[in-house]
Amino acid sequence: MNRILSLVNKLADKHSLELSEYEELIEFRNDESAKLLRTLAVNIRHKIYGHDIYIRGLIEITNICKNDCLYCGIRKSNTNCERYRLSPDEIIACSDEGYELGFRTFVLQGGEDSFFDDNILGGIVREIKARHSDCAITLSMGERSYESYKYLRDCGADRYLLRHETADRDHYMKLHPQSMSYDNRMKCLRELRGLGYQVGCGFMVGSPFQTVKTLARDLKFIEEFKPEMCGIGPFIAHKDTPFRDYPSGTLELTCYLLSIIRLIHPPVLLPSTTALGTINPLGREKGIMSGANVVMPNLSPVSVRKKYELYDNKICTGEESAQCRECLTQRMKSIGYNVVISRGDIYTFTHEASSESASVTL
Repeated sequence: MNRILSLVNKLADKHSLELSEYEELIEFRNDESAKLLRTLAVNIRHKIYGHDIYIRGLIEITNICKNDCLYCGIRKSNTNCERYRLSPDEIIACSDEGYELGFRTFVLQGGEDSFFDDNILGGIVREIKARHSDCAITLSMGERSYESYKYLRDCGADRYLLRHETADRDHYMKLHPQSMSYDNRMKCLRELRGLGYQVGCGFMVGSPFQTVKTLARDLKFIEEFKPEMCGIGPFIAHKDTPFRDYPSGTLELTCYLLSIIRLIHPPVLLPSTTALGTINPLGREKGIMSGANVVMPNLSPVSVRKKYELYDNKICTGEESAQCRECLTQRMKSIGYNVVISRGDIYTFTHEASSESASVTL
């Protein structure tokens, strides 16, 4: 018991553990270590960000995808998926509506749809920036070429979210078709960083074939890469995928890892995801109380929200954008947090900023 608590305090102080120590921290976790991690994670997040919660306006622009990832409901082979693609005008209209509702970051997310080539996607980015110059634009459109990433950056894209899914090559191969490459995924993340994007990575908690060792490698990768954003959420199976019968990831382990990631990289922008809210009615609140500081209401047209189904039983598919924003604002307020109108950029962090939160005992 004392060994695990000492590892927690070491992480809070050094923001780093050995790979074997991350394994220990996960494998031998218990209620006491989880409570200590939450306390430390919330303390340091309060020191950096106060009680502010940042909102991102999510616009799911297409569920057409050329890839066949084994876990994903919009995979190419899913013939039961009702496909859609928003037009550039519809996407821009969503951003206009979001701006009026107070959003200052828009996340354009979709499958790897060849329709959204550089000219079309770049044009959308430029138009949103022209209309709302004080806003940040995050793209989450999968693997593209270096030239494409550079062009989109030149058009005004600020951030790029590309979940690495797993930092273990063998595990990656078990989750993806042979046409996809672990090495290329990591290459894309490095190229995005080199181009000056604020970069987001992330992984599923409880994905098929995941082990304590693969999770430890994910944590070590986050420690070394230091992403500006990190999106993790529980794996939830989709009925039309090869992994349909696999159990979901747990709220308990997801929140435990959220706290660890906050201590690894204190200023990271850390979402409490829709997937957390899907597996538990209070999942997003519990994510915030474990160290997360971002929520992502859906700005997509209500008519397409159910069609962007990466996993079964996704929540927030029927509310209008204004209702969705107000609902989340009230839910965050109920646990003592304030949704703020801000781009929500990453805080410039120094080691000294964490000194007051390190080495806490219960």
